[in-house]
Amino acid sequence: MGGERKNSLLTLAGRVLNCAVSFVVFSVLDVLDIILCIVYKLIDYAVEAEWKPCYCSASKDMVAGSGSGSGGGPKVVRLCSSKLQLEDVSDTLYARPSVVMDAARKAGTTGSGASVVVSPAPAAPTFRVSTGVAEMIRGKIDRQRPTRPVPCWSDCCCKICNSWSTAATPSQLYVHVEGPRDGAAVPATEDVVFIHGFISSSTFWTETVFPAFSELTKSRYRLFAIDLLGFGRSPKPTDSLYTLREHLEMIEKSVLKRFEIGRFHLVAHSLGSILALALAVKHPEAVRSLTLVAPPYFPVPKGEERAAGQYVMRQVAPRRVWPAIAFGASMACWYEHVSRTICLTICKHHRLWDLLFRLLTRNRMRTFLIEGFMCHTHNAAWHTLHNIICGSANKMENYLDIVKNQLKCNVTIFHGRKDELLPVDCSYAVGSKIPRARVKIYDEKDHITVVVGQERVFARELEEIWKNAMH
Repeated sequence: MGGERKNSLLTLAGRVLNCAVSFVVFSVLDVLDIILCIVYKLIDYAVEAEWKPCYCSASKDMVAGSGSGSGGGPKVVRLCSSKLQLEDVSDTLYARPSVVMDAARKAGTTGSGASVVVSPAPAAPTFRVSTGVAEMIRGKIDRQRPTRPVPCWSDCCCKICNSWSTAATPSQLYVHVEGPRDGAAVPATEDVVFIHGFISSSTFWTETVFPAFSELTKSRYRLFAIDLLGFGRSPKPTDSLYTLREHLEMIEKSVLKRFEIGRFHLVAHSLGSILALALAVKHPEAVRSLTLVAPPYFPVPKGEERAAGQYVMRQVAPRRVWPAIAFGASMACWYEHVSRTICLTICKHHRLWDLLFRLLTRNRMRTFLIEGFMCHTHNAAWHTLHNIICGSANKMENYLDIVKNQLKCNVTIFHGRKDELLPVDCSYAVGSKIPRARVKIYDEKDHITVVVGQERVFARELEEIWKNAMH
């Protein structure tokens, strides 16, 4: 009993220390982000002769747009004078309270014996868009786009990162394809589409499970691993808001239409699980099986629906210095200009970092995860994180309901119990929404090692799923 009490006291002391250090660190980052905002505006103007819009506008400068729904439903920005329609521009892009403000809010809602008065919601809520968003939207319409888009000065301009902007053909996602070659004795009979997670690339699949598939699988299936818009070798347009609509349209254009795929299996990791669910809902008759690995699903509690994106952001990025993966997610999610600095340091110089890793490890270390981590832009990462993970918070409930009630395909979910980024409860929550789903938890695995490190095991699991899929 004494040992258990001592351990519980040590655990409590560790949590208190983590909270105290986190409060100091993120308070400093709040100030640093403001300073970096000014610095980058000056540099952008000096280098590119124009101010780059950001999401630091004061609330009094916000302009009203059109809203939809009365309970925090899908938020849509519509511009009637054009065909442009941007879906799910997440409010987390421009509404992120500082650590001090957040602490004050918590103190106000949990104070002992204090009654909190909540103002009633307006009968016809409007979706308010910051001037940063408005400028970006106007820029899409008014700016005379060059035929060959030019990357931002802080983005990498190497052949891999910039080849798409000089290509004569219409931009499409990079797609890695494996399967029976033309003229094979037995042509492929089924197709599988693999979608990677946040700040990753198709190599997450092609360097792990692809080589582990049996010869029978390679002779029967066409395997498609894509680099999502803004990541890996795919286009990284500087004027994109990387909304769910844009990601889905690029997948449809670059994979389903390009390769004339009728029915297919879906395999997705982390953030890719949201896109896989959206794709399955959009093409319910085409999906043969749905496999989700570490899906980022956080059921929104009652009373939080109108701020669902904010709730999910606090779950994904809790602003804690420990564990390290939570610290990284918090900097990427809460601080626009700090995360741009990280991209400027790492992503712009990814070739140098790749060379250093190879020299230090003497090529003994597999570098595909590092390559995928560094091949993106700040614009792509920032908007994808907010507009997909946070912006889809309200949509996830509807997606899961449709998969449960309208789709007949098998659903399988894998998760690592030691996942410190997305807790295993995310997968259990998906399983509770879709009773027929099979949830398998790997006790000693985390967010990455649920696949990497047990490639053969995972490949056999997928082969069994496809074999048993309904035809």
